[in-house]
Amino acid sequence: MSRRALLLTAALLCLLGLALIGAPVAAAAGGNDVALNLGSLLRKYAGEIYGGLVALFALPFLFTRRFVELGTYFVAAIVVGWLVFSPDQVANAARAIGNQVLP
Repeated sequence: MSRRALLLTAALLCLLGLALIGAPVAAAAGGNDVALNLGSLLRKYAGEIYGGLVALFALPFLFTRRFVELGTYFVAAIVVGWLVFSPDQVANAARAIGNQVLP
């Protein structure tokens, strides 16, 4: 074997060794998080069902032309959706309001 082929083989073996050493670390860092994936999937489905129910229950207000009640209903639905689907934002808003009221 020539010197160049020997150096190339050694370099490739070093790269292969580094790839094999780093592979478990990379696999552990990007591994499957089943609970996170399932939680985000269920949150998405719940949001779609909630939106559908809000639209379904808004139809009687729309058909009877009670637009003020329809607007009130939509505001209430938005607030409830915000409280249910974004509890971290609600907590941050409550802290900010508390800091303004009680310095």
